[in-house]
Amino acid sequence: MQVRDRVAVVTGSGQGIGAGIARRLALAGAKVVLNDIAPDKIEQVGKELDAEGAVAFPVVADVSTKEGAESLIAQAAERFGRVDILVNNVGIARDKWISKMTDEDWDSVMTVNLKSQFLTCRAVVPHMREQSHGRIVNISSRAWLGGAGQVNYSASKGGVVSLTRTLALELAKFGITVNCVAPALVDTPLFQALGDETKDRLAGTVPMGRVGTPADIAEAVSFFASDEASYITGQLIYVCGGRSIGAS
Repeated sequence: MQVRDRVAVVTGSGQGIGAGIARRLALAGAKVVLNDIAPDKIEQVGKELDAEGAVAFPVVADVSTKEGAESLIAQAAERFGRVDILVNNVGIARDKWISKMTDEDWDSVMTVNLKSQFLTCRAVVPHMREQSHGRIVNISSRAWLGGAGQVNYSASKGGVVSLTRTLALELAKFGITVNCVAPALVDTPLFQALGDETKDRLAGTVPMGRVGTPADIAEAVSFFASDEASYITGQLIYVCGGRSIGAS
């Protein structure tokens, strides 16, 4: 899947799914702009990619703010002259039953998971329109279908799906595609922090019998970001081992 020499911005790429996506794109020949609010994390990912001969440029920015999102895209464009691919991956969870959920729990999740994607898309669109080319890939979640104790998270990820579909309609005439990937359980530092019993129980809810890996998610993102996906826009693909069609 052709992404060689494309400039790709991946938000939240200091670890987990974001780092996996950045690695997949970078080793396929893309020039990857790493982003996180933690300098040490993206510097480490950058060093690892540099050691493998890939091109990686770390940018510390909080994309849940207008200033941070605009700074990230501006620095990417200044460094490489263009931005071809935007992967909106950054996200957080604050799971609680609604009776215990605070305003801050709701606001923080909606801001990081949904508003950040709006802000980075708004910042990158002028560059992609000028090029008459662009690939935007938004990370949603299987949880947008609904998850008990996740009213804020599920709502934010449902918003990502709607954002994707609407932007696909707005931007198609400019040669810009907008698609969405929805993971379920993924083996990230957050998952590893759970107890063994909990991890085993959760893995048992996946029809394929295992949790996903960042590499699994990265393959789907790489396809949507590629030249080969030029006639696909406004679509959602689940990478979930069948969990989106199960009852769990």
